[in-house]
Amino acid sequence: MYDTILLTLEATPTDRAIIDHVKKLAKVMGSRIVLLHVATGVPAQVHGSEAGGQEVNQDQAYLNQVRAEFEAAGIPAAAELGFGDPPTQIIKWVKEKGCDLVAMSTHGHHFLADLILGETVSKVRHEVSVPVLLLRARGN
Repeated sequence: MYDTILLTLEATPTDRAIIDHVKKLAKVMGSRIVLLHVATGVPAQVHGSEAGGQEVNQDQAYLNQVRAEFEAAGIPAAAELGFGDPPTQIIKWVKEKGCDLVAMSTHGHHFLADLILGETVSKVRHEVSVPVLLLRARGN
């Protein structure tokens, strides 16, 4: 049912809940995971995939660490680093490469904070034609 799951990551502790949930789901479904994090710093905004520096290096190391975690659990995984605006890059990835499910964490903010901080989730769920799994981050 979910051959390929796109798991979007923020590279923050809020990722843990969605990582753990998707790991269980992928085991049951026999899914392949693609991890996607979008670098948003100035170099990423200006230089795109040509960006370098500490942010890009840390983001790539984080993706590699999470990919290794999935692979150690026997789940095929790939890691991709996007550059620029997260909702734009996630939507572009889904439309160009395709997947069966997008998995994202939410922060569980309320009212005004949701309007500001929930922008990525809102844009993605309205622009893609595949199911979007939203899981509230722990501790929020």
